[in-house]
Amino acid sequence: MDPVDTLKDSVRAHWEAETCGTRGVDTGARREFFDQIERERYEWEPYIKPFARFERGRGKRVLEVGVGAGTDFINWVRAGADATGVDLTARGVELTRERVALEGFSATVVQADAERLPFPDESFDIVYSYGVLHHSPHTVRAISEVYRVLKPGGTALIMVYHLESWTTLMLWALHCLAKGQPWKSPRWAVYQYLESPGTKVYTVDEARTLFGDFSRSRVWTQLAFGDLLKFRLSDKYKHPLHRALFALYPRWLVRTLGDRFGLCLFVEATR
Repeated sequence: MDPVDTLKDSVRAHWEAETCGTRGVDTGARREFFDQIERERYEWEPYIKPFARFERGRGKRVLEVGVGAGTDFINWVRAGADATGVDLTARGVELTRERVALEGFSATVVQADAERLPFPDESFDIVYSYGVLHHSPHTVRAISEVYRVLKPGGTALIMVYHLESWTTLMLWALHCLAKGQPWKSPRWAVYQYLESPGTKVYTVDEARTLFGDFSRSRVWTQLAFGDLLKFRLSDKYKHPLHRALFALYPRWLVRTLGDRFGLCLFVEATR
Protein backbone atom coordinates (compact mmCIF):
# COMPACT_ATOMS: atom_id res chain seq x y z
CA MET A 1 0.00 0.00 0.00
CA ASP A 2 1.13 3.56 -0.73
CA PRO A 3 2.63 5.12 2.46
CA VAL A 4 0.33 8.14 2.04
CA ASP A 5 -2.72 5.87 1.94
CA THR A 6 -1.44 4.06 5.01
CA LEU A 7 -1.06 7.36 6.85
CA LYS A 8 -4.53 8.47 5.81
CA ASP A 9 -5.98 5.19 7.10
CA SER A 10 -4.25 5.86 10.44
CA VAL A 11 -5.67 9.39 10.56
CA ARG A 12 -9.15 8.06 9.81
CA ALA A 13 -8.85 5.35 12.47
CA HIS A 14 -7.76 7.89 15.09
CA TRP A 15 -10.79 10.11 14.55
CA GLU A 16 -13.20 7.19 14.16
CA ALA A 17 -12.14 6.07 17.65
CA GLU A 18 -12.54 9.52 19.25
CA THR A 19 -14.40 12.23 17.39
CA CYS A 20 -13.05 15.68 18.26
CA GLY A 21 -14.68 17.16 21.36
CA THR A 22 -16.34 13.96 22.60
CA ARG A 23 -13.66 12.74 25.02
CA GLY A 24 -15.13 12.10 28.46
CA VAL A 25 -18.64 13.27 27.58
CA ASP A 26 -21.54 11.01 28.62
CA THR A 27 -23.18 9.73 25.44
CA GLY A 28 -26.42 8.59 27.11
CA ALA A 29 -29.01 11.37 26.68
CA ARG A 30 -28.37 12.49 23.13
CA ARG A 31 -29.51 16.12 23.27
CA GLU A 32 -27.60 16.65 26.52
CA PHE A 33 -24.55 15.00 24.93
CA PHE A 34 -24.54 17.44 22.02
CA ASP A 35 -25.34 20.40 24.28
CA GLN A 36 -22.34 19.62 26.51
CA ILE A 37 -20.02 19.30 23.53
CA GLU A 38 -21.17 22.67 22.25
CA ARG A 39 -21.00 24.40 25.62
CA GLU A 40 -17.48 23.18 26.29
CA ARG A 41 -16.22 23.94 22.77
CA TYR A 42 -17.15 27.60 22.94
CA GLU A 43 -16.15 28.00 26.59
CA TRP A 44 -12.69 26.59 25.83
CA GLU A 45 -12.41 28.21 22.42
CA PRO A 46 -14.41 31.47 22.54
CA TYR A 47 -12.44 32.78 19.54
CA ILE A 48 -14.20 30.34 17.16
CA LYS A 49 -17.40 32.34 16.87
CA PRO A 50 -15.69 35.68 16.07
CA PHE A 51 -13.56 33.87 13.49
CA ALA A 52 -16.40 31.97 11.81
CA ARG A 53 -19.08 34.68 12.16
CA PHE A 54 -21.73 32.09 11.39
CA GLU A 55 -24.27 34.79 10.58
CA ARG A 56 -22.32 35.61 7.41
CA GLY A 57 -23.54 32.29 6.00
CA ARG A 58 -27.22 33.26 5.84
CA GLY A 59 -28.57 32.51 2.39
CA LYS A 60 -25.15 31.37 1.14
CA ARG A 61 -23.76 28.01 0.12
CA VAL A 62 -21.36 26.94 2.86
CA LEU A 63 -19.11 23.89 2.89
CA GLU A 64 -17.50 22.67 6.11
CA VAL A 65 -14.56 20.32 5.60
CA GLY A 66 -14.18 18.10 8.66
CA VAL A 67 -17.42 18.38 10.63
CA GLY A 68 -16.40 16.21 13.59
CA ALA A 69 -19.36 16.01 15.98
CA GLY A 70 -21.14 18.78 14.10
CA THR A 71 -20.86 21.63 16.61
CA ASP A 72 -19.74 24.33 14.20
CA PHE A 73 -21.80 22.82 11.40
CA ILE A 74 -25.07 23.13 13.32
CA ASN A 75 -24.27 26.80 13.89
CA TRP A 76 -23.99 27.37 10.14
CA VAL A 77 -27.34 25.61 9.72
CA ARG A 78 -29.00 27.62 12.50
CA ALA A 79 -27.72 30.83 10.91
CA GLY A 80 -29.64 30.05 7.72
CA ALA A 81 -26.82 28.80 5.50
CA ASP A 82 -27.38 26.31 2.71
CA ALA A 83 -24.83 24.08 4.44
CA THR A 84 -22.98 21.00 3.24
CA GLY A 85 -20.57 19.07 5.44
CA VAL A 86 -17.94 16.42 4.77
CA ASP A 87 -15.82 14.30 7.06
CA LEU A 88 -13.19 11.62 6.50
CA THR A 89 -14.87 9.41 9.12
CA ALA A 90 -18.18 7.59 9.10
CA ARG A 91 -18.55 8.47 12.79
CA GLY A 92 -18.33 12.20 12.16
CA VAL A 93 -20.96 11.98 9.43
CA GLU A 94 -23.24 9.89 11.67
CA LEU A 95 -22.97 12.28 14.63
CA THR A 96 -23.50 15.40 12.53
CA ARG A 97 -26.54 13.97 10.74
CA GLU A 98 -27.99 12.97 14.10
CA ARG A 99 -27.43 16.43 15.49
CA VAL A 100 -29.03 18.18 12.51
CA ALA A 101 -32.07 15.88 12.73
CA LEU A 102 -32.43 16.38 16.51
CA GLU A 103 -32.85 20.12 15.92
CA GLY A 104 -35.37 19.64 13.12
CA PHE A 105 -33.15 20.81 10.28
CA SER A 106 -32.01 19.16 7.08
CA ALA A 107 -28.58 19.45 5.51
CA THR A 108 -26.24 17.42 3.32
CA VAL A 109 -23.49 15.62 5.23
CA VAL A 110 -21.35 13.03 3.42
CA GLN A 111 -18.19 11.04 3.97
CA ALA A 112 -15.43 12.41 1.75
CA ASP A 113 -11.71 13.10 1.53
CA ALA A 114 -10.58 16.75 1.79
CA GLU A 115 -8.03 16.05 -0.95
CA ARG A 116 -10.76 14.96 -3.38
CA LEU A 117 -13.90 16.92 -2.64
CA PRO A 118 -16.92 15.49 -4.51
CA PHE A 119 -18.25 18.84 -5.75
CA PRO A 120 -18.05 20.77 -9.02
CA ASP A 121 -15.81 23.79 -9.46
CA GLU A 122 -17.05 27.10 -8.03
CA SER A 123 -19.84 25.55 -5.94
CA PHE A 124 -19.64 27.43 -2.61
CA ASP A 125 -19.62 30.98 -1.27
CA ILE A 126 -17.78 29.98 1.92
CA VAL A 127 -15.51 27.03 2.73
CA TYR A 128 -14.84 26.58 6.44
CA SER A 129 -12.41 24.12 7.99
CA TYR A 130 -11.33 24.37 11.61
CA GLY A 131 -8.32 22.38 12.76
CA VAL A 132 -8.60 19.75 10.02
CA LEU A 133 -6.42 20.29 6.97
CA HIS A 134 -3.12 19.92 8.85
CA HIS A 135 -4.15 16.29 9.48
CA SER A 136 -4.45 15.52 5.77
CA PRO A 137 -1.30 13.87 4.32
CA HIS A 138 -1.44 16.30 1.37
CA THR A 139 -2.46 19.59 2.98
CA VAL A 140 -1.45 21.52 -0.14
CA ARG A 141 -3.78 19.37 -2.23
CA ALA A 142 -6.61 19.91 0.26
CA ILE A 143 -6.17 23.69 0.09
CA SER A 144 -6.17 23.47 -3.70
CA GLU A 145 -9.52 21.71 -3.41
CA VAL A 146 -10.83 24.51 -1.18
CA TYR A 147 -9.79 26.97 -3.88
CA ARG A 148 -11.35 24.90 -6.65
CA VAL A 149 -14.81 24.58 -5.09
CA LEU A 150 -15.02 28.24 -4.03
CA LYS A 151 -16.84 30.69 -6.27
CA PRO A 152 -14.81 33.67 -7.49
CA GLY A 153 -14.86 36.18 -4.65
CA GLY A 154 -15.74 33.40 -2.18
CA THR A 155 -14.20 33.17 1.28
CA ALA A 156 -12.04 30.43 2.81
CA LEU A 157 -11.99 30.32 6.62
CA ILE A 158 -9.29 27.91 7.69
CA MET A 159 -7.49 27.13 10.94
CA VAL A 160 -4.27 25.13 10.89
CA TYR A 161 -1.70 24.66 13.63
CA HIS A 162 1.12 27.11 14.30
CA LEU A 163 4.74 25.98 14.61
CA GLU A 164 5.90 28.71 16.99
CA SER A 165 3.47 27.84 19.76
CA TRP A 166 3.46 26.74 23.38
CA THR A 167 1.88 23.44 22.42
CA THR A 168 4.66 22.68 19.94
CA LEU A 169 7.31 23.59 22.53
CA MET A 170 5.69 21.38 25.18
CA LEU A 171 5.54 18.38 22.84
CA TRP A 172 9.19 18.85 21.87
CA ALA A 173 10.25 19.20 25.52
CA LEU A 174 8.27 16.14 26.60
CA HIS A 175 9.03 13.77 23.73
CA CYS A 176 12.46 14.95 22.56
CA LEU A 177 14.34 16.95 25.19
CA ALA A 178 13.18 14.87 28.18
CA LYS A 179 14.08 11.67 26.34
CA GLY A 180 17.62 12.84 25.60
CA GLN A 181 16.93 13.50 21.91
CA PRO A 182 17.02 17.31 21.61
CA TRP A 183 18.15 17.11 17.99
CA LYS A 184 14.71 15.93 16.95
CA SER A 185 12.68 18.84 15.65
CA PRO A 186 9.48 20.37 17.03
CA ARG A 187 7.81 19.45 13.73
CA TRP A 188 8.76 15.82 14.35
CA ALA A 189 7.25 15.93 17.84
CA VAL A 190 3.98 17.31 16.50
CA TYR A 191 3.93 14.84 13.61
CA GLN A 192 4.27 11.94 16.03
CA TYR A 193 2.33 13.06 19.10
CA LEU A 194 -0.27 15.78 18.44
CA GLU A 195 -3.63 14.12 17.90
CA SER A 196 -3.70 11.88 14.81
CA PRO A 197 -0.40 10.69 13.29
CA GLY A 198 1.17 12.96 10.70
CA THR A 199 -0.12 16.29 12.04
CA LYS A 200 1.68 19.31 10.58
CA VAL A 201 2.40 22.83 11.83
CA TYR A 202 3.15 26.02 9.88
CA THR A 203 4.71 29.42 10.34
CA VAL A 204 2.78 32.55 9.43
CA ASP A 205 4.85 32.95 6.25
CA GLU A 206 4.27 29.32 5.31
CA ALA A 207 0.52 29.80 5.73
CA ARG A 208 0.62 32.80 3.42
CA THR A 209 2.42 30.65 0.86
CA LEU A 210 -0.16 27.87 1.22
CA PHE A 211 -2.87 30.36 0.27
CA GLY A 212 -0.78 32.09 -2.40
CA ASP A 213 -3.25 31.30 -5.20
CA PHE A 214 -5.97 33.33 -3.50
CA SER A 215 -6.43 36.96 -4.47
CA ARG A 216 -5.83 38.08 -0.89
CA SER A 217 -5.43 36.55 2.54
CA ARG A 218 -5.16 37.60 6.16
CA VAL A 219 -3.21 35.41 8.60
CA TRP A 220 -2.97 35.73 12.38
CA THR A 221 -2.27 33.62 15.46
CA GLN A 222 -4.40 32.90 18.52
CA LEU A 223 -3.58 31.46 21.91
CA ALA A 224 -5.46 28.15 22.12
CA PHE A 225 -6.90 26.12 24.96
CA GLY A 226 -4.17 23.54 24.28
CA ASP A 227 -1.51 26.18 24.95
CA LEU A 228 -3.17 26.75 28.33
CA LEU A 229 -3.70 23.02 29.02
CA LYS A 230 -7.43 23.57 29.45
CA PHE A 231 -8.80 20.16 28.49
CA ARG A 232 -9.36 16.64 29.78
CA LEU A 233 -6.17 14.62 29.76
CA SER A 234 -6.08 11.67 27.40
CA ASP A 235 -5.04 8.25 28.68
CA LYS A 236 -1.46 8.67 27.45
CA TYR A 237 -0.96 11.68 29.75
CA LYS A 238 -2.35 10.29 33.02
CA HIS A 239 0.98 9.36 34.61
CA PRO A 240 1.46 11.09 38.01
CA LEU A 241 4.34 13.11 36.51
CA HIS A 242 2.10 14.38 33.72
CA ARG A 243 -0.59 15.31 36.24
CA ALA A 244 1.96 17.21 38.33
CA LEU A 245 3.24 19.13 35.31
CA PHE A 246 -0.35 19.85 34.30
CA ALA A 247 -1.07 21.36 37.73
CA LEU A 248 2.16 23.40 37.89
CA TYR A 249 2.01 24.73 34.32
CA PRO A 250 2.51 28.57 34.29
CA ARG A 251 -0.75 29.56 32.63
CA TRP A 252 -0.35 33.13 33.89
CA LEU A 253 2.86 33.51 31.88
CA VAL A 254 1.32 32.01 28.74
CA ARG A 255 -1.60 34.45 28.96
CA THR A 256 0.73 37.38 29.63
CA LEU A 257 2.79 36.74 26.50
CA GLY A 258 -0.39 36.64 24.44
CA ASP A 259 -1.39 35.34 21.03
CA ARG A 260 2.02 35.55 19.33
CA PHE A 261 2.80 31.99 20.46
CA GLY A 262 -0.69 30.54 20.05
CA LEU A 263 -1.34 27.17 18.43
CA CYS A 264 -4.17 28.44 16.24
CA LEU A 265 -3.11 29.89 12.90
CA PHE A 266 -6.17 31.57 11.36
CA VAL A 267 -6.48 32.26 7.64
CA GLU A 268 -9.25 34.23 5.97
CA ALA A 269 -8.67 34.18 2.21
CA THR A 270 -10.63 35.40 -0.78
CA ARG A 271 -10.57 33.56 -4.05
